[in-house]
Amino acid sequence: MKREIRICGFGGQGVVTAAVILGKAAAVYDGLTACQVQSYGPEARGGAARAEVIIADHPIGYPGIHLADVLVAMSQEAYNRYGRAIKPGATVIIDPDLVFQRDEAQPVTPVRATKIAEDLGNTVVANIVMLGAVAALTGVVSPEALLAATLESVPARFRELNRRALEAGMQAAGASVLAR
Repeated sequence: MKREIRICGFGGQGVVTAAVILGKAAAVYDGLTACQVQSYGPEARGGAARAEVIIADHPIGYPGIHLADVLVAMSQEAYNRYGRAIKPGATVIIDPDLVFQRDEAQPVTPVRATKIAEDLGNTVVANIVMLGAVAALTGVVSPEALLAATLESVPARFRELNRRALEAGMQAAGASVLAR
């Protein structure tokens, strides 16, 4: 098993944090091999940001991703840049409130991560909502591993908020899959 995951959006959405948490869930808690790389524009906040995670049950020879098995797009600019660099049959998850134009031929799972996070009380956890969706749709990491990695990676005062965000993302992805 080898899964290549690209999470992209704009700086400040926590795409790098999401990738680090996903890699930690795989390597530390699920006993898999994982590597993570990141890239972002010179405008630390607001510029294009991308983070990639490769998760495998065997050694990983090269840390780069050419075509992703899973794409999470949290902004239009990110979708425009990376929306076509996917494998046939890839899982594509978008925030439909921030990705308005897309390739209609490519099936996507819409997860209103920013709206869900806003409803939870803090838009900062939209990235965690998306991680919940990734886990629910792909099974690339166990929900237990993802929860443990998330709770270990956030300040204590935000643990309950992040737990709720993760659960909301899993539920939203389940509802989205049924709605397709």
